[in-house]
Amino acid sequence: MKRRGYATGEARRERILAIALLEFAENGYRGASLARIAERAELTQAGLLHHFKSKERLLLAVLDYRDEMDMRRYGFDASDGQEMLKVLVDVVEYNSRVPGLVQLFSVISGEAVTADHPGHEWARNRYHRLREGVAAALRRSAESGQFRADLDAEAHADRLIAMMDGLQTQWLLDPDRVDMPAIFRGYVSDLATALRRP
Repeated sequence: MKRRGYATGEARRERILAIALLEFAENGYRGASLARIAERAELTQAGLLHHFKSKERLLLAVLDYRDEMDMRRYGFDASDGQEMLKVLVDVVEYNSRVPGLVQLFSVISGEAVTADHPGHEWARNRYHRLREGVAAALRRSAESGQFRADLDAEAHADRLIAMMDGLQTQWLLDPDRVDMPAIFRGYVSDLATALRRP
């Protein structure tokens, strides 16, 4: 009996997070409304606050939820640089089909540059983890002889992430002109060619 109650509570929590994700995507952190989230989740505001004690805690839970969805979808545990590049291409392809999620990330990341934003530490930690993961995969390919031994893994990781984020912004502003997956695929193909051992 206890287990069923736990499962119901987890399902309700996941539903709230999915709805809050949409609300934050549509309105950003500052414009998002707990009352609207509660209404869309068919809860009272007090019921929503029972699960998440504040708007700040809800945002952080939503950001973690989004990261968990990506981890389940892609794993991000690529064994080498070639595999990591393929995973990143898959992420960009998927993102082109979910503009609301991309908008959430872009809005929250933009807002989070200020130190007092509740997502500031999340954004810093996320970029740190992403840079480390991509650089480590590129280094493994250099060590195995698949990529050039003299590659600067950290610099290439920074460039890849900057390309992804910059393309996302351009695509959100002008989706009819910017073919985000095709441009990123071309960039990754050129990079892989440049990184391979001569």
